[in-house]
Amino acid sequence: MTREEMLSKVDHTQLKAFATWEDIQKLCEEALEFHTASVCVPPTYVKRIHETYGDKINICTVIGFPLGYSTMTAKAIEATQALAEGCNEIDMVVNISDVKNGLYDKVEEEIRSLKALCGDRILKVIIETCYLTEKEKIAMCKVVTDAGADYIKTSTGFGTGGATKEDVELFKKHIGPNVKIKAAGGVSTLEDLEMFINLGCDRIGTSRAVGLCKGEKSEGY
Repeated sequence: MTREEMLSKVDHTQLKAFATWEDIQKLCEEALEFHTASVCVPPTYVKRIHETYGDKINICTVIGFPLGYSTMTAKAIEATQALAEGCNEIDMVVNISDVKNGLYDKVEEEIRSLKALCGDRILKVIIETCYLTEKEKIAMCKVVTDAGADYIKTSTGFGTGGATKEDVELFKKHIGPNVKIKAAGGVSTLEDLEMFINLGCDRIGTSRAVGLCKGEKSEGY
């Protein structure tokens, strides 16, 4: 697999709380140069990126990030604004407390409502696998599928662990045919990147991929 093929599946990511506009511009310029799938950025930068780069950049943002426990109404407001300002893809964090409490119908309703807002635009659902049991992960595969989301995503990169080979293999067994997989968190080498793609991930969320391809030291999400 070529580096170009790998980068075409990368959501080039900058989600640090202290990210400056200069950081975001660097991210966008790298995304344009290396033809990544998208830039994944804080909601506060969506409008400015869209105004600066127009349709040259595919913008992904995060909703309910990184803890997931904001209300459904709050997430809907976040998503509505992001979509209006030029976002094409949304990575939402589920309410992990609801998952732990077994309130799967409520979690499904939240995902379904955000997918309705997204329409034809992409919704990725972060279930934060590091906090879940295997039984909960399997249940969430069904919830994400039944809610009509486009992707199930392993991690925020801000939890106690990131993507693992085992979780991606578990997803593959239990998601529906219309759901794709995004791995994120801890993808720190080109070998990791290639491994997750070969396992069946259609997207990889990382800040490291472009730097790795440029021969830089691995740092970040």
